[in-house]
Amino acid sequence: MPPQHGPRRARIAFSDSAAKQLENITSEAEIHALDRALVVVSVDPDIGEALPGDSAGPQLRQYTDEVERVRLLYWVTALRTVVVVAYIEV
Repeated sequence: MPPQHGPRRARIAFSDSAAKQLENITSEAEIHALDRALVVVSVDPDIGEALPGDSAGPQLRQYTDEVERVRLLYWVTALRTVVVVAYIEV
């Protein structure tokens, strides 16, 4: 029997503003906390709550990890293969 693989993860991409925020994170603890949150979102892009908005653009979602104190604003592509992080708060 072939080995069972876990669920397929979505690829993580960053908007320009999120990439700049990422550059400013220097604490190893904050990097670790952010990495854990990104893994959670990549495994289950629907985990975050949908934010109110219009239907003209992608549906913006918010994921908050109260334990790690991380907040991500993101949207998911139509095929659910890419999560685009728009905002990072650590």
